Amino acid sequence: MEKVRQVAMFCVGRAVFFGGFAISIVMLSFAFDFALSLRSGAMLTLVMSLILLWFAQTAQNRSPQSTETWILLADDRRPRNDHARKAFCEVMKGVYGFYAYYAVMISIGLFVASLGLDLFGIEVGLD
Repeated sequence: MEKVRQVAMFCVGRAVFFGGFAISIVMLSFAFDFALSLRSGAMLTLVMSLILLWFAQTAQNRSPQSTETWILLADDRRPRNDHARKAFCEVMKGVYGFYAYYAVMISIGLFVASLGLDLFGIEVGLD
């Protein structure tokens, strides 16, 4: 199952990377107000973490054949019986949870930085 975990980390990590890239582009569009930029990044990262948590919660009900991880696995590594499919779903649940946890931590960090800028009245932005 370690190979499945590696492939799942790659697939989900790539999706999270592209989501993070989109979030950073939105944050860049608010560069005129740094606190607003951080706040928008925090909100979007929180939405991404909620989506990841939803995927983690519904991983048990999803067919392994409908995942990108299944497509990238070699034929001899794909789960064949019910026990292996349940283990595959558990791995996917863990991987989604791993990325959701770090997305929440990043979101909290962005919220705290935004709140710090607002509380101390620091005006950072493009003038």
